Amino acid sequence: MLKKYTSLIVLVLTLLNGIFAADIPQRPVPPRLVNDLAGILGKSETEALEWKLRALNDSTSNQILIITLKSLNGYDPASFAYEIGEKWGVGQKGFNNGIVVLVKPKISNTNKGQAFIAVGYGLEGAIPDAIAKRIVEKEMIPSFRRNNYGEGIFKGVDVLSKLASGEISAEGYNKGSGKPAIFGFLPFIIIFLIIVIIRASNARSGSMGRNNMSFWTALWIGSSLSGGSGHWNNFSGSSGGFGGGGGGFGGGFGGFGGGSFGGGGAGGSW
Repeated sequence: MLKKYTSLIVLVLTLLNGIFAADIPQRPVPPRLVNDLAGILGKSETEALEWKLRALNDSTSNQILIITLKSLNGYDPASFAYEIGEKWGVGQKGFNNGIVVLVKPKISNTNKGQAFIAVGYGLEGAIPDAIAKRIVEKEMIPSFRRNNYGEGIFKGVDVLSKLASGEISAEGYNKGSGKPAIFGFLPFIIIFLIIVIIRASNARSGSMGRNNMSFWTALWIGSSLSGGSGHWNNFSGSSGGFGGGGGGFGGGFGGFGGGSFGGGGAGGSW
């Protein structure tokens, strides 16, 4: 009798797992690190994020996946993010150095927004749960409340990439020393030129559509050039920029490496 009930329980759990797996989006082909299924990011924001995350992957092998969804189909964001990480294999096998940043935007006053950062086994020491919680609540949600999803994701990813690469420590970030430093003179010139080009383009088009790059995006790219990956050749060299050959938009993201997740991370809602 006990064996019969055990078999029944296993069958039910298997069916439930199959239903849950069916609700998880399929891994994109070709693979990409920014998956805006909710349509909350502009084209330029998506491209800037993809470039940054590919450069991080190429220089450190750490992988940060961004996924936005209009609905979690009744599942909690933590389970959904972990399942995405496992099913897609975010991070490198053996190192388990993947991060999944999941965002479900607030659609109406009766439907709250949710965000969760799932951290792979190998990065749990660099990004403890308390730090992941702080990133969601202090870096991301304030921008999300203003419906500025691009800015919130940029800020969160900027801190996550620096923690994962060891550029800043969890203790340093917690004390406030992990905030972006003042850039050098040359990056300011780059930012200024980018803004001038953007404004000239907007003047020609006569509008400020959501596909235009925001000031925050331009600022973030300037920061990345000065210190994000430490290499000027991110735009045209081997480390994976727009026209490079090692994994940027010109060479193609090499794909996920089979990383695993064990429950690290935290989230929040608004």
